Amino acid sequence: MSIKIVVITGSTRGIGYGLAQAFLNLGCNVVVSGRDAASVCKAVSQLSSNHASDKILGCACDVSVFEQVQKLWDSAKERFGTVDIWINNAGLGQQTQMLWELDACLIEALVKTNVLGVMNGAKVAIRGMMDQGHGALYNMEGFGSDGRTMRGLTLYGASKYGLAYLTDSLAKEVRGTGVIAGGLRPGMVVTDLITKPFEGKPDEWKKVKAIFSILADRVENVAPWLAKKVLANRKNGARFNYFGTGKMICRFITALIIKRDPFKTAGENI
Repeated sequence: MSIKIVVITGSTRGIGYGLAQAFLNLGCNVVVSGRDAASVCKAVSQLSSNHASDKILGCACDVSVFEQVQKLWDSAKERFGTVDIWINNAGLGQQTQMLWELDACLIEALVKTNVLGVMNGAKVAIRGMMDQGHGALYNMEGFGSDGRTMRGLTLYGASKYGLAYLTDSLAKEVRGTGVIAGGLRPGMVVTDLITKPFEGKPDEWKKVKAIFSILADRVENVAPWLAKKVLANRKNGARFNYFGTGKMICRFITALIIKRDPFKTAGENI
């Protein structure tokens, strides 16, 4: 079995970093990227402490800038010769605020990253994969991608709802090309995407933490599960949902017996 080359956008922290670790643990070569060059260097250094440095490439990339996304692809191809898997993971979150209360600059930045950035990644990756004759593209979906709504998360949820359509439509467009497209739904993961909206709002955090503790999981549990699913998949249009309805029901049933607190020992990269 050949070594798989995996490119992950937004992988200097959070679920992206966890995926980089998971794919490396499974024997893959990984391209780590993030908007800030210093954070990329730090992530590569941390990953290299447990894995051979020749298996890791770091590239700074702002996914909202098409030329930088193209450069990310070109750098991966130059280093490893091919790209087998591309994961559009880079994304921005928001504080829990009504849409009309949000700063216009945040709205623009979030849409550029969560929507335009994924489209840039899809265009670059699919075109490159068609040229090489194979490859798999996955979009990291999130809250809102299944149509659920929540007060104060309109902007973020709308961006992820759009990704669900994008994933399904891309799967139809790449059919028969040798390239496959799919989606990843990690559920509620303990990263700053769910904790940052409540910074400076201790009363609101107290209200939601009990529910979040039932529903949330840690990166080190979710990322390996997703990585294994991606490596094993050969089906176009597949969508991997870590936290399905069955698991949710089970969590609520056992909540009275098992007290979970996935936030208690969150580390620097979580």
